[in-house]
Amino acid sequence: MDLIADIGATYTRCALLDADADTQATQKFANAGFAGIEEVLGSFLDRHLSLGRPGRAALAVAAPVIGDELEMLNNGWRFSRARLAESLNVGELLILNDFAAVARGLPALAESDYTQIGGGQSVPGCPLVVLGPGSGLGVASVVPSPAGWTAVASEGGHVTLAAATPEEAAAVELIRNRTGHCSGERVLSGPGLARLYATLAELAGRDVPPPSAPDVTKLARAGDRLAGDTLSMFFAFLGTVAADLALTLGARGGVYIAGGIVPRMVDLLAESGFRKRFLAKGRYEEYLASIPTRVITEPVPAFVGLRLLLGHAEPIHGADARPGTR
Repeated sequence: MDLIADIGATYTRCALLDADADTQATQKFANAGFAGIEEVLGSFLDRHLSLGRPGRAALAVAAPVIGDELEMLNNGWRFSRARLAESLNVGELLILNDFAAVARGLPALAESDYTQIGGGQSVPGCPLVVLGPGSGLGVASVVPSPAGWTAVASEGGHVTLAAATPEEAAAVELIRNRTGHCSGERVLSGPGLARLYATLAELAGRDVPPPSAPDVTKLARAGDRLAGDTLSMFFAFLGTVAADLALTLGARGGVYIAGGIVPRMVDLLAESGFRKRFLAKGRYEEYLASIPTRVITEPVPAFVGLRLLLGHAEPIHGADARPGTR
């Protein structure tokens, strides 16, 4: 039996796999109800004792995976890899960044697992990149190597956010004055969407109650102009960052968007200026036009990468998992 888990800042999703890699149990937990990672994983395993204890575990964690002591900055959880392995009583514990897990599974996604926004076509054997606004902004890539696809974790969500219009520059300046640094994550995340709404309200001289990210989306769908302007700028910034990543990594295999926000509003993204902004790189517009941008609709894409990490094959639909044949 194997344990796999996608441990984000807000939610943890767990599953047990039998020897044939068939899923025997799945469960989603709100992290606010637990003191830490040991407690949430222990609760899941205790609820499924009848299935047996796992001998291996593969975890995708929203944190930089460096050394033994890991810290999840967006919820304050800290844990030791060695002590966690002891607590779970597993013979093998694999831990990687949550977006590295998503990236690892990108070559195995079926066409039914994503929605493409705009044109472009994947070039076989080229790097792919994924970014995802959620509680934070995750970024990772997967690159071909002689040994197969290699996932590359990063903290790319914390790069400095670049403005492309005077309105964006004013918003970035106000956020920077408040926080000391306006990173991509300061805007392209759940808290960031709410922050951007409040920022645009302040710039417009409006006194509005602090919203949540779902509130902003609901208001926009209901026709609220300020919320609509907020989403428009959010999607434009997303296009800027996505294009920067595509150019930096040579991601001609495709740019994928995951996370807990954008997959819920694919229709709004498709109607926005996201793809136009993605292409707005002057002489490199044609280069970017050939790169597909896709929103992952597979509910837990990290599970695809974790299965592969444990050596379980994933069904391939129209794309082979080997570099050069995608």
